[in-house]
Amino acid sequence: MVTRIDDQARDDAARFVARMDADDWTGADEAELQAWLAADPLRQGLLLQVQAQWLALTPEAEAAAPVAPPVTAVEEEAEPASTGWGRRGVLAGMAASAALAFVGLRWSQTPAAYATRLGEIRRLPLPDGSVMTMNSGSELTVTMAARTREVQLAQGEAWFEVAKDAKRPFVVAAGNVRVRAVGTAFSVRRRETGVEILVTEGIVETWADGDQNLRMKLEAGDRAMLSAHAVIDYETGISSSVDRALAWRGGMIDLNGRTLYDAADEFNRYNQRQIIIADPRIAREEFDGLFRVNDPEGFAEAVKASLGVSLDTSNPNLIRIE
Repeated sequence: MVTRIDDQARDDAARFVARMDADDWTGADEAELQAWLAADPLRQGLLLQVQAQWLALTPEAEAAAPVAPPVTAVEEEAEPASTGWGRRGVLAGMAASAALAFVGLRWSQTPAAYATRLGEIRRLPLPDGSVMTMNSGSELTVTMAARTREVQLAQGEAWFEVAKDAKRPFVVAAGNVRVRAVGTAFSVRRRETGVEILVTEGIVETWADGDQNLRMKLEAGDRAMLSAHAVIDYETGISSSVDRALAWRGGMIDLNGRTLYDAADEFNRYNQRQIIIADPRIAREEFDGLFRVNDPEGFAEAVKASLGVSLDTSNPNLIRIE
C-alpha cells in the first residue's frame, strides 16, 4: 500500500519544482527546500515523483524518453551565466534519480499496486501525467508500457483524468469489462451487478472482453452499467447526476432522490459504523441532502428529523433507523 500524501505537501513539492525551473534558484531556496524535506521522510519521494512528472511534460523529455533518460536533455539546456543555481544545476542534479525512475516506470511492464483503506480517498499522479482518484476500499494495479497504459481495477472505484497520448491508449479493466480512452476523464466502479462507468469529459469506448457485439461509446455526461454479457443500464446527457455521483472526490455524498437503502449503502462504503434500515418501507423512502462521507450520525439525525423515524445508536458500531 502506498502511504498517503496530503494535498498541501503535493502542492508544496510542485512549487519547489516550478521555482527550480525558473533559473533564479538561490542558496536560500536550497536551504528552504532542505528544511522542507527534513520535516518528513516521505517528502523526498514526493519531490522526485513531481519532478519526474514535470520532466515528462517537456518536449525534449518526451522526445528523449524512449531512447535516453530525460535528464540528458535537461543537462544540455543553456543556463544563464549569472547563477549557479539554475535548472541545470538543481534539476539535473537532484532530479537525476527521478528522471531515471520515470523512464523505468513509464516504459516498464511491471505493475504498480495501489489500495485504499475503508474511508480513505486518495488522489495519485501517474508517471504519464495522468491523475487518478481512488475511492474508499479500492484496489488496482497500473502498468505503463511503451505502447499501452493499463489499469486493472480489482475492487472499488477510481476516477481517471487521462493525459493525452494517442499512441498509448489508456485502458481500465474491471473483470471482463474494458474502458478505453486517449485523453479524457471518467470513473469506473465495480458493483455486485456489474461495472458502472461515468464520463465527465471527452469520449470513452467500452466493451466486454470476449463479446465484440457488446461495444459502445460514452460521452461526457453519460452513465452506463455493463456486465460481461449485457448493457444493464444506460443514461445519456445527465451531467448534473454524474457530478453528484462523483461528489466523493471532495469527501461528500450528494443525495438527490436516492432511496434510504441506497443512501445507507453509500455511507457504509466509508465508515466502520454501519447504518441499518430496519423497516423495508422506510428503506424505499427517497431523500435529498449533501453530507460528509464520514458523518453517518449526521445523516441519520437528518433522516430522523425529516421522516419522523426513530434511531437506535446504543451500539457504537451500528446505527439502526426504525
